[in-house]
Amino acid sequence: MALEGALKLNEISYIHAEGYPAAEMKHGPIALVDEHLPVLFIATKDAYYEKIVSNIQEIKARKGKVIAVVSADDTLIRSMADHVMEVPKVDELLAPLLSVIPTQLLSYYIGVKLGLDVDKPRNLAKSVTVE
Repeated sequence: MALEGALKLNEISYIHAEGYPAAEMKHGPIALVDEHLPVLFIATKDAYYEKIVSNIQEIKARKGKVIAVVSADDTLIRSMADHVMEVPKVDELLAPLLSVIPTQLLSYYIGVKLGLDVDKPRNLAKSVTVE
């Protein structure tokens, strides 16, 4: 989900973004965090929820801005995040299908806000060819 969100942000708004699993956040990307860097967390309640909470605390300790996609019943991350996008609470296996939608919409609205033609991103092939 993080990789898909980053890909759409790159393609639609031309803003560099990277997606990382929760376990890898403290091994490199955290060095970039300051008060100017927004960090998007996909933080639905699943097996990695506690690790994501810990990562959010690390970002907040470095004055980073937290944007979070959370389950509808989440109060903990909602209280920690600067901005929240809510998805319905569903089975853990279905959560990725819902959680990726806010990341795609975020990319879309950022592109629109920047005045970009989000329907015709530059430099993308219209079809994939295989040799």
